[in-house]
Amino acid sequence: MNDRIRKKLIQIVRLEDSPISYPSLIQQMNLGLNLDIPHEKNMLGEILNEISTEEHEEGRPLLSSLVKIKPKGQGDNFFKLCEKLGYGEWKDLKRSDSFLDEQIGRCREFWLDEENYNKFL
Repeated sequence: MNDRIRKKLIQIVRLEDSPISYPSLIQQMNLGLNLDIPHEKNMLGEILNEISTEEHEEGRPLLSSLVKIKPKGQGDNFFKLCEKLGYGEWKDLKRSDSFLDEQIGRCREFWLDEENYNKFL
């Protein structure tokens, strides 16, 4: 499932203008998860964290930055993951006006590059 979601996020960053919401990702991928059930919502969050951790370890941008949990953007877990990966204290990252946009921009720049796309998809 992780690989399917990873590939979908790469498609999204190449084809779409904005991040995708949790409900839209679930619907588009037919994941069958119910966000009203905390365990299922947490499961999707853990999958996204695993994907971004693997991408980070390979020197690639954080694909989970493309999935928004709230209308305005990311929830705390994304920023806590970023802290764990060495980007800074999560509360500072969350308050930053530019951090999330920078992460999304890095994803777009990396995955719109045809060489990166063909090599790392």
